[in-house]
Amino acid sequence: MTELALYRNIGIFAHVDAGKTTTTERILKLTGKIHKTGEVHDGAATTDFMDQEQERGITIQSAATTCFWDDHRFNIIDTPGHVDFTVEVYRSLKVLDGGVGVFCGSGGVEPQSETNWRYANDSEVARIIFVNKLDRMGADFYRVVGQVEKVLGANPLVMVLPIGIEEDFVGLVDLLTRKAYVWDESGQPENYEIVDIPEDMVDKVEEYREKLIETAVEQDEDLMMAYLEGEEPSMEDIKACIRKGTRTMDFFPTYCGSAFKNKGVQLILDAVVDYLPSPTEVDPQPLTDEEGEPTGEVALVSNDEPLRALAFKIMDDRFGALTFVRIYSGVLNKGDTILNSFTGKTERVGRMVEMHADERNEIDRAQAGDIIAIVGMKNVQTGHTLCDEKNPCTLEAMVFPEPVISIAVSPKDKGGSEKMGIAIGKMIAEDPSFRVETDDDSGETILKGMGELHLDIKVDILNRTYGVDLDVGEPQVAYRETITQAVDDSYTHKKQSGGSGQFGKIDYKITPAEPGEGFSFTSTVVGGNVPKEFFPAIEKGFNGMMEQGPLAGFPVLDVAVELYDGGFHAVDSSAVAFELAARGAFRQSMPKAGPQIIEPIMNVDVFTPEDHVGDVIGDLNRRRGMIKSQEAGVTGVRIKADVPLSEMFGYIGSLRTMTSGRGQFSMEFAHYLPCPNSVAEKVIEEEKARQEAKKK
Repeated sequence: MTELALYRNIGIFAHVDAGKTTTTERILKLTGKIHKTGEVHDGAATTDFMDQEQERGITIQSAATTCFWDDHRFNIIDTPGHVDFTVEVYRSLKVLDGGVGVFCGSGGVEPQSETNWRYANDSEVARIIFVNKLDRMGADFYRVVGQVEKVLGANPLVMVLPIGIEEDFVGLVDLLTRKAYVWDESGQPENYEIVDIPEDMVDKVEEYREKLIETAVEQDEDLMMAYLEGEEPSMEDIKACIRKGTRTMDFFPTYCGSAFKNKGVQLILDAVVDYLPSPTEVDPQPLTDEEGEPTGEVALVSNDEPLRALAFKIMDDRFGALTFVRIYSGVLNKGDTILNSFTGKTERVGRMVEMHADERNEIDRAQAGDIIAIVGMKNVQTGHTLCDEKNPCTLEAMVFPEPVISIAVSPKDKGGSEKMGIAIGKMIAEDPSFRVETDDDSGETILKGMGELHLDIKVDILNRTYGVDLDVGEPQVAYRETITQAVDDSYTHKKQSGGSGQFGKIDYKITPAEPGEGFSFTSTVVGGNVPKEFFPAIEKGFNGMMEQGPLAGFPVLDVAVELYDGGFHAVDSSAVAFELAARGAFRQSMPKAGPQIIEPIMNVDVFTPEDHVGDVIGDLNRRRGMIKSQEAGVTGVRIKADVPLSEMFGYIGSLRTMTSGRGQFSMEFAHYLPCPNSVAEKVIEEEKARQEAKKK
């Protein structure tokens, strides 16, 4: 049993390439968890265990590992930095008590750091800051500290100062102890000396130390009064104040170093122990009712409470399905039966494991504060609450963003369909921001995700992990046809070929209906020229033809048909004859009714930093967008526009380029509108060519 006060559940998060995974590797090496350090650029990092991660040198899914430092147990999650995988960061932050925000010494506060910082603020996760890569060209610790204040609106509490910079970076000064740590050139983390502060830094160290203590003692009124009267608080008191301020997010202790060169990582580990909260010091998770509304109760972190745990990640690997679980209260033993409060079903816990990236150690018991994985859970999905059967409850659920991009895929061989179905089912369980649907019109499978890289990786996983060879196309835009003019017409269906013939005459009017009304049929026939029993057949004939319009064969929308007269034959008229008459009438009259192609228009909601508003609006106009509104906020501007779907493919890439990766957008279907002639002609041409190719 590990004492809860000795637990630290932490995440490491940052922008792409700031050095999160390298920092995690160094922590694992220092804590004795691994003996050989793996490098990201060699594709050998412990927590980047997917083929796709090793090849691209990026983290795609969050990885969990456990290690020990100074008698404290660290459960660490290394999260991705790329904007397409922010759902991994979001769900990791949801179950963590503290975090280490890594910033690149030369790149500073980059766009994705802002998104992750915002998520961490929303989840109220206490953080310390690590300014990494100080050995790089252009690195500047003080500039990054300034950016944290200005761009993130956060209050960095500088705890160390660097000695030297770029290739002359050799170590750092700990402001609290006034000790200098200097590493030799061996690259080994333990090869350092504690020496006196370099003479040229003495004044700067005193200036920053004074700032540090002034900020810290604001957390305790008595200490502040004593300090103002010239009495310096003890080291324990200062540390207690820093711990309190970190937990309430009044400030963020800020460190620096070079993870790659093994300089400064020990101080980060000490800071996690000294300043980040244990599970019992964090505000307990709120409980909700079935509708997701807070009940006012909370899940107290204690082994004596009933079991309450949150499934925050599902992963499928060679050993079967793994459900990652954060236990908030109670104890979970191997063999226990637990309730999934979302499905109302119980499941037995067969095997529990402690994860080290993709390796696992079997355990028999887990307690409040633990992050573990359960093997072989059947019906659990991300965000489900697992609890004690006798004390059902629901923890605050997770909310995932809607996908913004989609592609059409189909297996290259017939046998691939079933394989693809099973594989996609597993992938949806693993990643809640990945959705799949079947297009009713084309029969294609449409994959939806958070960005082009996201879907790229999914196709790669389907191919390599599950052996499904895919044809990947662009999704077809669901164009439709409608009419613009009313037509008054008459049609007679006559057929005589020995025996009884076929006869049906209809006089009718076809008119454009209001947008969104679809197809409607009415009859105003008087005097019995067309008997009533044939009306359903006539309606069926017209309606059946709405599937294929006269221009390019797209389905027809918003047409009203009125039957006002006609004629019948006592012997030769039948329901079939009138249905065929209606079909012929449709073919005859639709081309006369001013048919036109209409296209789906999307409600597009774009968020951009203020300095890129002009570029974004100009680009939306070029995409035939209609700007509806713009609204300035604290961190940027929201622009709402109506834009044709056909112009939105590849938009996420353009938006990120225009806004240095800081722009975001979402879109949903609004309505159909007529295409401009130039677009309509091109669409008709392409569709006819596609139909021809199908026939061949």
